[in-house]
Amino acid sequence: MNTPLNEWPLWEVFVRSRQGLEHKHCGSLHAVDAAQALQMARDVYTRRQEGVSLWVVPSSAITASEPDDKDELFDPMADKIYRHPTFYDIPDEVGHM
Repeated sequence: MNTPLNEWPLWEVFVRSRQGLEHKHCGSLHAVDAAQALQMARDVYTRRQEGVSLWVVPSSAITASEPDDKDELFDPMADKIYRHPTFYDIPDEVGHM
C-alpha cells in the first residue's frame, strides 16, 4: 500500500553554493525518508550545478521563535555593550574577521 505524497514528511532543504561558506534555505519538499529527501533535493534545487553541499532537515525538527517574542529575544542584546567587538583590539596578523 502506497502512502499518498501529501502524507510524506515535510523536509527543509539547505544548499551551500560554490562561493558561499554557509548553507541557505532554498525550499521544502515531501519525501519518505532522509535518503529520498536528499536525492530529491539534489534533483530539484541543484539542477544548474550551483551547489556543493546539501542539508535536508525534517520540518518537525525545527523550532522557531515566535514573531511576538522578538523584543524579549533580541532587544536585550543592545544593553550588553561588551558583546560588540569594538571594545577589542584585533592583532593585524588575524586579518579579516
